[in-house]
Amino acid sequence: MNRDEIFEKVREVLCDALGVDDDEVAENARLTTDLGAESIDFLDITFKLEQAFGVKIPQGELFPDSTAGDPKFVQDGKVTDAGLAEMRRKLPHIDFTEFAKDPRLGQVGNIFTVAVLVKYIERKLGAGAPA
Repeated sequence: MNRDEIFEKVREVLCDALGVDDDEVAENARLTTDLGAESIDFLDITFKLEQAFGVKIPQGELFPDSTAGDPKFVQDGKVTDAGLAEMRRKLPHIDFTEFAKDPRLGQVGNIFTVAVLVKYIERKLGAGAPA
């Protein structure tokens, strides 16, 4: 499966999960601010991606899990250097460059774009770098 085919399937999943039109699902669209995803939607998106691509997505592998509750990783509403390092380790499919400039916890949702999902699925399917 090539990148374009993966993108089209991811687009279908997002349209179904979020009730958005396919023309809204561009590669740079952010799941939260552009497509209206809420935290509960991330579970549905994960489930639908598993079904669409026939892969298993362990909890915390696609989207971060318990990092926010650890004071070593988050202090005063900001992700610490240790937290950022942990996120990079757990989520290698994400480029944290921009987020690192303003690591407020409330900004974490903005790093999840359609392109991030496509890259993750590429890695899971072996079409990109190892997952």
